[in-house]
Amino acid sequence: MTELGLPAIRACLEGIVPSVIATADVEGTPNVSLISQVQYVDTEHVALSYQFFNKTRRNLLATRSASVGVVDPETNAQYRLTLDYVETQTSGPLFEIMRAKLAGIASHEGMQDIFRLLGSDVFRVRKIEQLPTATLPAPVRPNLLAAARRTCEQIAASDELGALFDAVLAALQQHFRIEHSMLMMLDPATDRVYTVASRGYPVSGIGSEVGLGEGIIGVAAAQGVPIRIGHMASEYSYGSAIRDTARAAGLAWEARTAIPYPGLKAPQSQIAMPVLKGGKTIGVLFAESPDPNQFGYDEEDALALVAGQLSTLIALQQHEEGPEKPQPPMLADSVSLREIRIKHYAADNTVFVGHDYLIKGVAGAILWKIVREYAETGRSEFTNRELRLDPALRLPEHAENLEARLVLLQRRLCERQAGIAIDKCGRGRFRLAIDGRPVLEEA
Repeated sequence: MTELGLPAIRACLEGIVPSVIATADVEGTPNVSLISQVQYVDTEHVALSYQFFNKTRRNLLATRSASVGVVDPETNAQYRLTLDYVETQTSGPLFEIMRAKLAGIASHEGMQDIFRLLGSDVFRVRKIEQLPTATLPAPVRPNLLAAARRTCEQIAASDELGALFDAVLAALQQHFRIEHSMLMMLDPATDRVYTVASRGYPVSGIGSEVGLGEGIIGVAAAQGVPIRIGHMASEYSYGSAIRDTARAAGLAWEARTAIPYPGLKAPQSQIAMPVLKGGKTIGVLFAESPDPNQFGYDEEDALALVAGQLSTLIALQQHEEGPEKPQPPMLADSVSLREIRIKHYAADNTVFVGHDYLIKGVAGAILWKIVREYAETGRSEFTNRELRLDPALRLPEHAENLEARLVLLQRRLCERQAGIAIDKCGRGRFRLAIDGRPVLEEA
């Protein structure tokens, strides 16, 4: 390979300008066609989208070589890549990344039923040549490394998990100019990610869920790799589709307990960055924009640094109990005499307050435990440690799951204004307050 390396021309691999692939059969007869994707894999490899068994595909299998022309969409610089075929992948992170991007391309072109990825053909890049062509000056871009540094410094000042969740989204807006974002945490017990913080949406969507493998958020969580799409992708959007699917399947309960997803109705760019701990996904940092092609390779690299710092800070927020600290009253000073009816469904720990759905799963189990103790004994203060040790809650081994679920529960209670609140009263401690007389019902 020449001194010109793949990292220097990554902008050419965004798919904004179609790439051209040239192959030849064993007798040397050439064939030229357009190709949907040239995906950057690493400093020595790219992957091409395999969608049809056509002349190009037959030539590749016969000669195991190809030449691809790519174009920088901003400078018009053009390059020829000489490629040697290595393998075809039909599953795994690379395949899922390319499948997600192809869904975006297909949706943008109105060809969802035609563009289907059959495999990711991986090639070693033997040579890169710049072709003679008129070029434009490269545009001046914001310093994303500086933005990542300022973001990491800013979120490091957070002293508790909820503040950390809010701080990272605020920093993305301030330093990256990302107006629409959310943070989701993984519940390993259900294989779903749930929203703990959002920014820039008319509704917060706290508690809304996405299953592993669903859309770019679910794929990023399942595969542990970043997913980017530069155009609106119908297969990778959410919104009311989750509830509509449940209703169409006759799942009235799922529709009734679904918390509205807060995403944009018509995003043109999306990026889902997994938050990893020990190589395993614990959450997803997600951003989107109504404008196309807002998140490139450089934004991906910078957000990966932020996600790494976020993972470290989440781990540092897992505290055992410490001394109590004074707290102001969370509700009215005088408890009212009104009844607050709390109904619990043991099958999935769904909790309703009055006639309104509140929460389910681990957070629902926690709420039911503490309101029962409050109603039976008047006890209002609890520790994270005792929750971890309670086998009835069936908590996953991941400590961060409990802390994040407590943040989720606290925020759902605040949003619903149900007369119930929880708040921290010390390290690893929290207090329950109920502005009324709880009436509990086990369904």
